[in-house]
Parts: sequence; structure tokens; C-alpha cells
Amino acid sequence: MEALLASIGLVALAEIGDKTQLLSLALAAKYRRPAAIIAGIAVATLLNHALAGALGASLTHFVGPQLLQGAVGVSFLAMAAWMLVPDKLELTEQRARFGVFATTALAFFLVEMGDKTQVATVALAAKYAEVHAVVAGTTLGMVVSNAPVVLFGERLLRRVPLRAVHVASSALFALLGLVSLFPLILG
Repeated sequence: MEALLASIGLVALAEIGDKTQLLSLALAAKYRRPAAIIAGIAVATLLNHALAGALGASLTHFVGPQLLQGAVGVSFLAMAAWMLVPDKLELTEQRARFGVFATTALAFFLVEMGDKTQVATVALAAKYAEVHAVVAGTTLGMVVSNAPVVLFGERLLRRVPLRAVHVASSALFALLGLVSLFPLILG
């Protein structure tokens, strides 16, 4: 249960102001089909984060526990720093050749490659033994964070102080990194 809740919370918070959230806003403004867009986000995230979760879990088989714990701690600290760098999204004008759902799923899958939340999924899957819970949590966190943007769009983003959310996300990742590294530092 801890893996699920931590994954939901971390990704939902990390996603605020992220380029995939900007993509959600752009898709919602362009296509005005919220159900298809949210479904595309969910499917793309599930597939993308399942790959990331598998990578994170496989690391536990190839790396010793102390090295893995150190790597997870350092990756959380790196995520803390990365959270302070605002994302930009460059969109090109394209028609939805494959329909709104498929266009959203493909765009989200590609934009999420190497993104903060995908890296966080790798780290969370390496930290927790329950990979399915991590993938479910990170996917839910992504949907929880992006669905309101799709549904309420620009009105919601005007009221959210993104800098404060980024600083809070950064602090949370830094705390997790320090908690992971603390036992190694103490010996």
C-alpha cells in the first residue's frame, strides 16, 4: 500500500507544470474530446511506466542492495533538482490522423520518454518490491494530475502557483533521497 500511495502522490505532484500537462492542455483546447484524451493519457502512461517499472525492478537483480539504495537516493536528489527546472513544450501543427485517442496515446508515450515521472517510476520500482503497485500508482498520479487540466484547462492553471508546487515537489524528492541515503551514510 505504501508503494501505491507514494507513487500516486509523487507523480501527481511532480506532474504539475510538466510538459505532459502542457500537452494535455493543448490537446484539450484543440480536440475538445476529454474522455478520449484522458483515456489516451491513461493507456500511454500505463505502457510507458510499465516499461520503466520493469527496468527499475530488473536493477534489483543486477545491483547489490547498498549500491541500489545509493543509486535510488541519488536519483531522488537529482529529481529534486530537476523539479526546479520548468518544462516547455514545443508543439507542431498536426491533424489527428489516427483519432483523438490514438493521437493522445502516441504523443503522451513519446513525450513521457525520459521525462521526470518516467525516471521517478524507475527509481520507485527499484525502491519498492511491489512493481505493480508502483506502476498503478504512477499511472493514477499522472491521470489525477492531467484529468483536471483536460476538463477545466486554462482556468485551473491560472490559479495554481506553479513555482510553489515545483519547490514542494523538489523538497519531497530531496527528503526521499536523504532518507534513502541516510542509512548508507551512517554505515
